[in-house]
Order: sequence, then structure tokens, then C-alpha cells
Amino acid sequence: MSDALSSLRSAIQSKASISFAAADGSPAQNLASATHIVLPSSQSFPKSTPTRLRKGSNEFYALEAVYLAWLLRNATSAEYMKQVRDNGVPTGFVSVTERKGVVDWLEGNVDDLPGRIAGALPTGSSLSTSGAPKESTTPPGTPPRSTFAASLPSGSQQKSSSSAFAPSGVSSSTAPVSPQKRRYVPDAADGEAVKKIRQQEVELRDRSTVLRGFKANNFSSVSQVYAEKLKKLKEASRSGAAPPIPVTPTPDPKLQARKARNNYPIIIISSSPTALVTMHNVKRFLQESTFEQSQAARARATAEGNSRPDDLIPIYRKLTTIDSSGRESSTQAKYFIVDSVEALSKFGADAWDRVICVMTTGQAWQFRPYKWSEPRILFHHVKGVYVSWANDPPNHKIKDWNVTELKIDQHRRHVDKSTVAHFWKILDDWTLANKPWLMKT
Repeated sequence: MSDALSSLRSAIQSKASISFAAADGSPAQNLASATHIVLPSSQSFPKSTPTRLRKGSNEFYALEAVYLAWLLRNATSAEYMKQVRDNGVPTGFVSVTERKGVVDWLEGNVDDLPGRIAGALPTGSSLSTSGAPKESTTPPGTPPRSTFAASLPSGSQQKSSSSAFAPSGVSSSTAPVSPQKRRYVPDAADGEAVKKIRQQEVELRDRSTVLRGFKANNFSSVSQVYAEKLKKLKEASRSGAAPPIPVTPTPDPKLQARKARNNYPIIIISSSPTALVTMHNVKRFLQESTFEQSQAARARATAEGNSRPDDLIPIYRKLTTIDSSGRESSTQAKYFIVDSVEALSKFGADAWDRVICVMTTGQAWQFRPYKWSEPRILFHHVKGVYVSWANDPPNHKIKDWNVTELKIDQHRRHVDKSTVAHFWKILDDWTLANKPWLMKT
């Protein structure tokens, strides 16, 4: 038979096609399911064939390990180790550090691997692979059991075992009796040592075993709670009487309307005339997602006869929801916009409990009349938003404030919609985490 290692090297250097075959000779899809590696000129070698590539003093790599090292020559170390395991070569594979040298020799980039390529496989060499034959664990002197003797009745097995291995010319009565295998008796000291070791063992867990539960789910308490209720419902249906319907008191419509009106969230903006978002343009910006310069919005309002804006502006935000059946429904969420403490006082004593956002231009004088005049404390109770142009340099005054920057592009109006959507997203997240009762309105 040709040398498997030389044939593999010749096939790689000539860039010939290498395929796989099963035990019955049919083509195999991959190396893991194959039993033979088919080289050019119809040379077929079992994939566990030992090669002349030396691993240890008397150990040699199998053909599949050498071919796998070349096949995965460009794979990363982690991917190489994974493919080695997937192809059933957990041991006896070419190590990551030796892979490059072996690949260079197979491709002809180097002429020799000093001390690694043997001239021929010596007799008694072992194969360094997971499928290598293991050494016998039978004690020395124990003869192999004959299949013929094993098939005889129990009364004749002893006679056949003594005559089956007797030399010619020697009667079975004078043949040496084979020694019987002694029963293994563990040492008491070793047993105690093993017990101590097992007591100190720590069970390793991986991502698969950690998901396996060990406690059975028991819902008997839930069934007991509803057993009485189901029993009463059945008795009521048999007797024809309808089960009592709990009557809840009807709330006062005026009180309910007042409560709903007082639960709308409030947003405070800066009263500075240089602010980008003022009472002149805030409604169009947050409600219609279109930014208009404050001066232009003021001039337009003056031309329409509204020289002074309201100190309290309601805005409506459209919310679209889709239920489980795919039906789309739209609702409106109402917010109030103010720019002063005087306008905020119109909402009552608990107005600051409804404030969810404060827009600032980075000027600390804005917070002097507020309930919390210190910016660090203020933005702990409300969401802070710093509004500026997209090309403005960073403001070092707000680096210690807990605020989110909202950048408005000075020229591109088509990005206003995404800017406003980002504002509502951060505001909803903060409100849901800090004042969830205001999300119901």
C-alpha cells in the first residue's frame, strides 16, 4: 500500500480533489461521517491510518488529523478546536502551535520537518488518535477464551478449555491449568481517600446544565384556591340561580374629570429669548415634528394677531397601538408646556409631582425660582434635556448635570421627525421608570 502521508502531500501540492467515502464505498458528505479518505488515482485510505508524521517518541498522527490540520489552515484557533471536536478527533489532533509547520510542509513551502517525519512506521508504534486501540487490561497469563468453548454446555467448558490450548502430543490431563482471574478487592485506605476527595469535589456547570431545573413545579396551592370557587359556580348553575355580581360604586363624573385633568404630565421649557425651543415654536416642534426658528414663529403669530403667546400650552401626541388580532388603534396623550413658575402654580400644590421634563439652555439662572434650584438635585427628580444646535461645541457647564443632549439640525428639516421621536422615547423611558402613574393618561 502507498504511503498515506506522501500521497496526501502530493495531492495537496498538485491541488487535486480529495473526497470522503463510507465503509461500503459510497461517497460521504464530510470527514466526520466518512471512514475513508479518497486521494487521486483512486487511492483510498482509512482515515485512522497512521502516518509517518511523528507526535511523540513512538506515537504518530492519524491521516484524518493531518488532513484536518491542512483543511482548517486558515481557521482561527477557536474555530479549529471546534471543528476538531465536531469531526470526532478530540485527542490526537495536530496542535495549534504545530499546525502552521505541518501545513507548510504539506504545501511544499518547506522541504523537511527535522525530527518529525519518520522514514517508516516502526513495529509496535501507537496511533495518537481517539480511535486508537487501547492496551489490554487482562492480567498477564490469562489465556484468551475460545468462542468454541464458550458455546459448549457448562459441564464441558472446563474440559474443552484445558484441551484447546494443550500442545500436540500432550494429553489434556497433563496440560497446564490456566490461572483463574482473581477478584479485585479495593484497599480500605484507598476507599477512604476517594470518599474524602469526592466530598471536596465541586460540580462544574455549563450553560446547558445550569438551565436544567431540579425542583418540580407544584401548583397544588393554586388548584386549592380555585377549587372552592369552581364548586360554588357549579352549585349555582345547577340550582338555576345566577352567581352574585359585585356592584362597584359609580364615581362622581366631576371628580373623575378633575382627577384626569390634574394628571396630565407637565414639561417646563426655558424662558430665555435665545432658547431654541420657546413658547412660540414648541407646539409645532413637539406636536407636528417640525422645527421653526423662534423669531420666525413669533413674526408669523404677530401677523395673525397673536402678539403674545399663552403661558400654558397644551399639546397632543398621537399614539398608535396594535392589539393581538392585528387591529390598529390610535389614541392621543396630552401634555402641558409652561416656561415659568407662575404658570406652573395654576396646576395646584402638587404641580411639581407632575413635572417630568425640564428643557434647558445650560444657564443656571433658569432654576432659581424652581422647587430645586441646584441642577444636580433638580435633574434627580425630573428628566433634564439640553437643547442645542447640532454643530455647537460641547457645553462644559452641563457635564456634571444629569441631562440628555437634544441636537437640532440648523438646515435639514427632514431630520426633525427623528429628533422629536428620540425626545419622546427618552421621556417615556424616564417616566415609566420614575413616575409611571403619569403614563396612564
